[in-house]
Amino acid sequence: MIIVPIKENETIDKALKKFKKKFEKTGIVKQLRSRQAFEKPSISRRTEIKKAIYKNHLISQIQA
Repeated sequence: MIIVPIKENETIDKALKKFKKKFEKTGIVKQLRSRQAFEKPSISRRTEIKKAIYKNHLISQIQA
């Protein structure tokens, strides 16, 4: 359960913003989306490798 302490003169908007940040950090929404459709482990590994290659390519472009 997410608890957001609210100070005396704090607006509801700020409290809601804090709640949204904490909720996003938990990763619940990301987990729910990944569970909507089953993905084979081999495919998930392949996508991770592709992401790593892409990131390395970007880093090498920045350094060059």
